[in-house]
Amino acid sequence: MTPLDKRTKWSYCIGATGRDMAYVLVSMFLLLYVQYTMNLTAAQFSVITACMVVCMVWDAVNDPMMGIIIENSRLKWGKYKPWIFAGCILNAIVIICLFTLRPTGWAFVAFYGVGYLLWGMTYTMNDISYWGMLPSLSSDASVRNTLVTLMSVFICIGQFSVAAIVPTLIAGNAVQTYRVIALVVALCFIAFQMLTVFGVRECEREDTAERVTLGGMFRIFLRNDQLIASGVSYLLFNVGQNLLFLFGVNFFYVEFGYADGGDLVFWFTVMYGLGTLISQAMFAFLNKHFTRARLQRLAVICLMAGYLAFLGFGYVLPRSVVLLNMIAFVIFFCQGLYNLVLLVMVNNTIEYDEYRFHERHDSIISAVRSFAVKLASGIDQGLSTLVLIISGVYAVSQKISALETQANEGLLDKASVLAQADACIAQLGPSQAFALRFGMVLIPVVTISVSYLLLRRKYTLTEEKYEEIVRSLQEKS
Repeated sequence: MTPLDKRTKWSYCIGATGRDMAYVLVSMFLLLYVQYTMNLTAAQFSVITACMVVCMVWDAVNDPMMGIIIENSRLKWGKYKPWIFAGCILNAIVIICLFTLRPTGWAFVAFYGVGYLLWGMTYTMNDISYWGMLPSLSSDASVRNTLVTLMSVFICIGQFSVAAIVPTLIAGNAVQTYRVIALVVALCFIAFQMLTVFGVRECEREDTAERVTLGGMFRIFLRNDQLIASGVSYLLFNVGQNLLFLFGVNFFYVEFGYADGGDLVFWFTVMYGLGTLISQAMFAFLNKHFTRARLQRLAVICLMAGYLAFLGFGYVLPRSVVLLNMIAFVIFFCQGLYNLVLLVMVNNTIEYDEYRFHERHDSIISAVRSFAVKLASGIDQGLSTLVLIISGVYAVSQKISALETQANEGLLDKASVLAQADACIAQLGPSQAFALRFGMVLIPVVTISVSYLLLRRKYTLTEEKYEEIVRSLQEKS
């Protein structure tokens, strides 16, 4: 087994930083950008959300199709690098357009629908090829765990740099600030991915597999029982884990006001960064001393306790920002740990499939991860919009949007926008604020619990069994 060189390891892992900066900007803030800077009716906002859901569902279906294209690639520049390069450049252009061009009314709805579809398809080009490259770099379990851990650290850095800083900057001058941020993030996306494109040495594998068709793709999925179990579990987990962040900015606006809420999101995001980074830093150590099954069990127990504490914050528990951030740290730490375990489990089904059926399909099987993330995002967008409209938070956000529009036109200064926005938020009643929080807790508790139970019952690819499979494949090669 050829050892992984340091240049490839670091070029690949550091390259994740810009990718996740771009992904978080769109997944976490694009709908907020629409909600708090565009004057749209509830019907128009609902149609935009419906477009996002449809695009995400299509994008989820498109992911394995992109996996087929990459799997069948026979390019001189490599199997993955051309798609990483093209997807990165095109996606950066789309991001700039989404946060810069501002038609009004239904024209904006149409523009947004087309733009979001293009964003998803171009990101898929980059995403499938980037993640598909990971299992191809090494089949050694310890090397792969190291790559997943190190890459996840840089993913967290990218996510944190956007998720923490953006909320502190946008209030009071949101239109122009979003425009500048989109340009900076798009350029970072390109810069970091160029490091991967020019720094990674792709491993050459013997090309013995036939070209994969669409029907063959579904055959590969359906024959792999361990992939089905881990893939469905990963989908359910992502539906649950995304909501806390997706609702996060709205939650802080509602609970602490427009002026202070954005600043408090920074510390909430710090907890996300610390919780995720520490879980990733400890993963290799924990993985040596505990089985994946035990790590999952501990993570789920602590997650349930954390979500219940979050629900009781300010009601049963004291209304302390320090306590809120402690609760957030526990949740994010456990989510990070559970996510890493799941990533390893999904990737290990590649060798399982190769062992059973004598074919290796890195890109297609890796596409399941992206499929789950995209489909979960679509489901979450629909759920979040439903909660925002029912709770009355969207109606209040439209009043703030009118203020931000006036600020962009020079009719209001930042201090006036912040003061009037806080007055609008004060109109929300206690039951409306609790409805928002209840949605942030109930859905994750249900979906993560089902994810865990599914793995317990259906996933049988233990550490010992995986090592036996890898040894058998090495003996035959």
